[in-house]
Amino acid sequence: MKLSNVDVDPYHALVQIAQTYQEYLIIAEQEKTKRLEIKAWETQKLAEIKANRDFLIGYLERSFDERAKNFSSMFDLVDKAIDSGNNEQLALSIHAIVELAKSSPFQDLVNLSQVKAALSDPNHVWEL
Repeated sequence: MKLSNVDVDPYHALVQIAQTYQEYLIIAEQEKTKRLEIKAWETQKLAEIKANRDFLIGYLERSFDERAKNFSSMFDLVDKAIDSGNNEQLALSIHAIVELAKSSPFQDLVNLSQVKAALSDPNHVWEL
């Protein structure tokens, strides 16, 4: 068959179309598999982020709850020292309050690489 000065073999054209379509199907399946792998990776990473976030929020809540209780106890000591006129106990209590205020629950999180390694280690034991 001849179309505008070009020889065309219909059988060869059909074979080429079939081969191209088969290549398309293979590539489409590969890309679908890649998308599924990416989705699985995304799901895993989002779960890790959520777990790390939940841990950090829990840590901070416990740290701040503990600090609040400590401050409350120390202010109770200040009140008792004032009521009893014990200036030595008052000075010690105020000093303890100042020292607690200087410390931060974030100080344990200063070295983020250690924290990240600990978060990645399923066998790490957290002591709060």
